[in-house]
Amino acid sequence: MLRFLLPALAGSLLLSGVQAFSASPNIIIFFVDDMGMGDTSVYRDWSGNKDSAQLHTPNMERVANMGVRFTDAHSPHSRCSTSRYALLTGRYCWRTSLKYWVLFGVQCDPLIEKSRPTLASFLRNNGYRTGMVGKWHLGLGYRRSDGSPADGWDDADLTQPLADGPTDHGFDFFYGFSRSHPTSGPGGKHPNTPGQRRGPGWIHNRRITGATGRGKQLDGSYVLREIGPTLHGKAFDFLRSATTAKKPFFLYFASPANHTPHTPCKSIAGRKVAGASAFVNGKRTGSERLDFIYENDVQVGLLLDYLQRTDDPRRPGHNLFDNTLFIFASDNGAENRSKTATGPLRSNKGSTYEGGHRIPFFASWPAGKLGDGRPKTPGRTSARLLALNDLFATFAQILDKPLPDLSKGETGAEDSISQLAALRGEAGPPRPPIFPNDHSEASRKNSDKRAVVAVRSNATPVKGQWKLFLDHRFALKGELHPIELYNLAMDQREQNNLLNDPGSKPALDFLLEEAAKARGDKGSTRP
Repeated sequence: MLRFLLPALAGSLLLSGVQAFSASPNIIIFFVDDMGMGDTSVYRDWSGNKDSAQLHTPNMERVANMGVRFTDAHSPHSRCSTSRYALLTGRYCWRTSLKYWVLFGVQCDPLIEKSRPTLASFLRNNGYRTGMVGKWHLGLGYRRSDGSPADGWDDADLTQPLADGPTDHGFDFFYGFSRSHPTSGPGGKHPNTPGQRRGPGWIHNRRITGATGRGKQLDGSYVLREIGPTLHGKAFDFLRSATTAKKPFFLYFASPANHTPHTPCKSIAGRKVAGASAFVNGKRTGSERLDFIYENDVQVGLLLDYLQRTDDPRRPGHNLFDNTLFIFASDNGAENRSKTATGPLRSNKGSTYEGGHRIPFFASWPAGKLGDGRPKTPGRTSARLLALNDLFATFAQILDKPLPDLSKGETGAEDSISQLAALRGEAGPPRPPIFPNDHSEASRKNSDKRAVVAVRSNATPVKGQWKLFLDHRFALKGELHPIELYNLAMDQREQNNLLNDPGSKPALDFLLEEAAKARGDKGSTRP
């Protein structure tokens, strides 16, 4: 592991530059649902989409132009619950009981233990005001009428406060919904009755806001095409409150767009959404799916405008944007199979092929030397390997705070590697391997065989970008059974399986060695 210690050592030397100002950065993670790299004009050169087919996302371009975009960034899993777990905990979800798929059904037991640190609890413990709006999808705990924990949905009293939710995992404020927006509350084909089994609708901190006391019937306030404006309003309520408190803030904006069904709102804060999306050539798209993606662009623009026009109470003479780390990312690859969405990659959401987990990821932070803060000039591009589980260690290095000490039996951020140097454009050794997971191609039906884990590295003894697939027995039993091997540097579409190629054996041996080190529910990949 010595070769992987160098990035951390190099990064520690950069801290003096990051700490050149006294205020810890505000942090916003804008996290979208099922969005491929080809779904934003930020990656038009990479995707090869024509102007007549590429959705124009000008506000996403603002972020990338002011900072840096990554072309080899990954969600740790190809579906939503698992990637959200890894994002917030810095740990691969295949180490938990959820080896593939998502938390499914109206009752989803909490996936994160209350004792496990999250990005939110880590930041709150270091002086941050923490807030979240949008999609949780990591499980909820309900209560019975007498206040005791419910076994599930059937014996839950929705008028009682939640027994387990986002505010139990580090968030001071939460306004959102339980899982994907159409499965979080009744509507459309799912009538709102006392016996509805769709979901609790809107949740504010621990309170289910629409509970009526008539069984599971809600008050009708959860409307799919009005989610966008509601999230905008609640996010800005949090931002104004956090700014008044003169504390650094962390906002996790988990947008439901563009998960199916595509339900764009009419407008947000006077900015039209439905019918307003356009291609780069200026022609309207006429697509509800692209309108829904464009809804994300409108939300991003409204946040940027607020940050740029609002004075920073902690740094007189500066606006909030200057000292805000703004990160845009997706929970997995595009659900849509169109090549305009997935670009030159194989497959899409639900796959361990690159199209399932390579994602848009771009960020800016002028005061932290992450970009120049100028929206009219092209931003920097990084080809470094990055995974969403890296944010935990990155934030820890920014704050110069230690991660949990795994050698002493502490838990937390087991698979998180700081990317601060890469974000700031500093050269460094390659990242250790990442381990994306969940492969729909492994089985036609939903079975344990889908728990495939890949080992992805740009640092093997054989030059290239190598990716080894291990079958489900790695996630379930820690056993090494390789099934596919690709060099993405020469075969980005993952068509030529090199598993039995003698010239690839050094790369294969290296990846197997790294997998052996990482395996097990109690394992880690952090040096």
